[in-house]
Amino acid sequence: MNLFISDAWAQAGDAGGGLLGLLPFVLIIVVFYFLLIRPQQKRQKQHKEMVSNLKKGDEVVTNGGTLGRITDVGENFLTLEVADGVMIKVENHAIQKMVTKGTIKEA
Repeated sequence: MNLFISDAWAQAGDAGGGLLGLLPFVLIIVVFYFLLIRPQQKRQKQHKEMVSNLKKGDEVVTNGGTLGRITDVGENFLTLEVADGVMIKVENHAIQKMVTKGTIKEA
């Protein structure tokens, strides 16, 4: 009867194989931390610091690409002057970056 089906023989297990099997997963987690998670946390910290240091007169760009000068800073919102006499209110965290003074005149 063993002509078509071979017998299955159990192999002896290795006691340290379980810990060695987890090593690739641990390495993947470490690589993800240093390449993805840590840089993202650093960018978030820099953005939070930049938003907390905004003041009246700074020229900024919003996440939507709107360029304007800050005219009023509140706790959660700030007012941007995007053209002469045109004011808009945006949330503080919607500011993408600060630009150098005089950028509005050049644009």
